[in-house]
Amino acid sequence: MAKKVVTFGEIMLRLSTPGFLRFTQARSFDVTYGGGEANVAASLANYGVPVDFVTRLPKNDIGEACIQFLRQYGIGVDKIVRGGDRLGIYFLETGAVQRGSKVVYDRANSALATIEPGMVDWQAVFADADWFHWTGITPAISAGAAAVCLEAVKTAREMGLTISCDMNYRKKLWKWGKQPGEVMRELVGYADIAIGNEEDAEKVFGVQAPDTDVTAGKVEADKYRYVCEELGKQFPNLKMVAITLRGSLSASHNTWSAVLWNRENFFVAPQYDITHIVDRVGGGDSFVGGLIYGLRTYDDPQKALNFAVAASCLKHTIWGDFNLVSVDEVEKLAAGDASGRVSR
Repeated sequence: MAKKVVTFGEIMLRLSTPGFLRFTQARSFDVTYGGGEANVAASLANYGVPVDFVTRLPKNDIGEACIQFLRQYGIGVDKIVRGGDRLGIYFLETGAVQRGSKVVYDRANSALATIEPGMVDWQAVFADADWFHWTGITPAISAGAAAVCLEAVKTAREMGLTISCDMNYRKKLWKWGKQPGEVMRELVGYADIAIGNEEDAEKVFGVQAPDTDVTAGKVEADKYRYVCEELGKQFPNLKMVAITLRGSLSASHNTWSAVLWNRENFFVAPQYDITHIVDRVGGGDSFVGGLIYGLRTYDDPQKALNFAVAASCLKHTIWGDFNLVSVDEVEKLAAGDASGRVSR
């Protein structure tokens, strides 16, 4: 049996306004669950990859509802630890056209924010795994979450797992006293693969692509070779760096592509023009899930990158945090069929 992928981080209750209503208009909220590392786990489970999601959830009915939600998508939940007072929440107002989306967090003192070293038996968690994925959201939550993340990467390195990290900068979260760069530098020092969007490397490590303007939709792939190579110099442990390239023309219309650098070659994916976005939350996570699947499945890095970008293009058409698409659907788009014709 194939070895497992393990992801670790916080999952939250997501309360989103129906349709495109503003917070001030909403009289009800649509409920789902989501969080960076859980979103990656959902993608992998959809593709048939055995995956365990590790988090800490409160021992109450909401924690139980979250576990049931994860279980229905085939995500392994038996490594989840229970404890703490509450599940974190985030509120989402979905933007349209020139009005951007908004997120309001209500996650202070959540079960994961109050996690402490020693609560997760990482040796047991990684016993049947060969890949560990984490994101920069987790160490941003609290000193305890950062310490447990460090425990995890150290154990994963000792046990020989491949370690991937999505740098995922969230300025609203880094409130517990340390700067992102100083915490992330030690953690990324254990990674084999670093992933980020067009701004993460700049916000966390001060590495900026020359002559780019994300808000003007100006994200030329070749400019990001510099970012990949600079990260490679700062982190000699990295075997690969991938960067997603989102050109934001409006909240409803984005261009979408990515690049991958493996110290020998620089790969550029096709660019998709996404003109009617349904839900872009989880777009980067869907890329990561596709990339992990692609690197585990194909010998060709270009094919792995193309799969990841096609997967995340499709995510923009799906409501909720999870990318509920199949391998066949992604491979069809990656092969060039973007017709959207009815499948009968």
